[in-house]
Amino acid sequence: MAHKDRTPKTNAMRELDRGGIDYVTHVYADDSTDSDLGVRIADELGEDSDRVFKTLVCVSPAGDHVVCCIPVASELDLKRAAAAAGEKSLSMMHVRDLEETCGYVRGACSPVGMRRQFPTIIDETAELFDTICVSGGRRGVQLELAPDALAGFVGGLFADVVREGD
Repeated sequence: MAHKDRTPKTNAMRELDRGGIDYVTHVYADDSTDSDLGVRIADELGEDSDRVFKTLVCVSPAGDHVVCCIPVASELDLKRAAAAAGEKSLSMMHVRDLEETCGYVRGACSPVGMRRQFPTIIDETAELFDTICVSGGRRGVQLELAPDALAGFVGGLFADVVREGD
């Protein structure tokens, strides 16, 4: 597993290590005041923004949670995500509930290593790439790994969940 030894381990890294999943750690300058942080991170890493995925947590009317990973420059289509998750509808989780529910703060939410493993949907465009980047579980840390390895590890499925035109 390739990763920088100087970067303190996050829960996401420890989980991937335990699972024997190969990943590469990328570190970037954290600027949490940046309104378009995901695209800036992709630029700073020299990556196509279509390859860098953000993690969004949604809530069903029954209070169940669904994790969605989509390209950073895209917007989540809640109707498509609900259909893919087998839910009637989904809404975005309020930021104030994120850390208590998932164990991560805004800007550092990773699909790996949450307090509980929730159903996870990864936008199907991930399958176009050998590797994608997701949050490493701490602001300033991204993990690059194969999309099929990510999906297999978190029990995720691939589906078209971004808004048209994105």
